[in-house]
Formats: sequence, structure tokens, C-alpha cells
Amino acid sequence: MRWRNTSANWGAIAKLLHWVIAIAILGNIALGIYAAGLPLSPAQADAFYWHKTVGLTVLGLVVLRILWRVATPVPRPPPGMPRWQRIASGLSHFGLYILMVALPLSGWVIHSASGFYLELYGLFEVPNIVPESADESAVQDGAAVVHYWLFVAISALVVLHVLAALKHHMIDGDTVLVRMLPFTRASDPIRGE
Repeated sequence: MRWRNTSANWGAIAKLLHWVIAIAILGNIALGIYAAGLPLSPAQADAFYWHKTVGLTVLGLVVLRILWRVATPVPRPPPGMPRWQRIASGLSHFGLYILMVALPLSGWVIHSASGFYLELYGLFEVPNIVPESADESAVQDGAAVVHYWLFVAISALVVLHVLAALKHHMIDGDTVLVRMLPFTRASDPIRGE
């Protein structure tokens, strides 16, 4: 197993970050929907605490993933992939990265506007990123609208991402999906791997 990416495959670190972030995002979407559906109660407060904690964890992991992506080469597109698909792939990945940063930041603004601090995993206090305001509900409401639409956008882009990966695997028969699955590697005809 290679830790770093190659010209044909994602390395173990990129795969690990991809799947941990994917699972955390999907779980956090479900947790956020669950928490929003609960009546005002200690159970709702607990659910939102974990939603915020997971969201900030995703933000940290995404920053690591971006740094790793900059530090290691990205595998080449499969041979024969049309130019429009390469452009669409690049744009959708860029959009996912933007949304994976913006969504937790908007949630952080919602929480920060309340004036309360968040203790991440009971280990340390997360600083508020917006100052307390006399009109905290306006800041929270505005950030909540942004948070909702970012959630809608990331949900749509995740569905598109999954459908595109399945299309590449089932219809095109190329290595796009295989090279991101854990414990798999695509062959590289150029390097003879």
C-alpha cells in the first residue's frame, strides 16, 4: 500500500481522508436533520452539540486534505476521458472543497453569534468567530439561511459525485471509482504497474 498518490492511483492518506470525511459529512447531515426535528430539550442540545463538533472536525480534516492534495500529485484522468468530463470533474471537486469549508464555517457563525462557547470533545473551547451582537438573532438567522442553502448545495453535489463515480465504473468501465476504493489499485500502463 502506497501512502502517497501516484499518476494512476490515490494513495492511502488521500483515500483515508476522502472516506472519513465522506462518512462524517453524511452522518452529520443526518444528525443535523435529526436535531432540527427535536423539540427544544436537553436531547436537542446534545444532538446539536455533536452536530457542531463533527462539523468542526470535518473542517479540520478538509484543511488537512487540501494541504495533502497540494503536496502530492493528483492521479491522471483515465485515458480517453473527454475534455468536458475533465473540466466538469475539476469544477465539481472545487465546488465540493468550497462547500466542505463554507458549510462548517456558516455553522460556526450561527453558534458564535449566540455568545456561548463550544467545548470540542470536552477538550478545549473553540473561540467564537463573530463578535457578540445586540442583534444576535439577525446574525444567527442570516447565517442559518446560508447554512441551509450550503447544505442543499453540498447534498446535490455529493449525489452528483456518487452518480458520476458509478457512471465511470458501470458504463465507462474506467478506473475512476476503483482507484479511490480502500485496498484497491488501478493498473498504470504508462509506468507498467
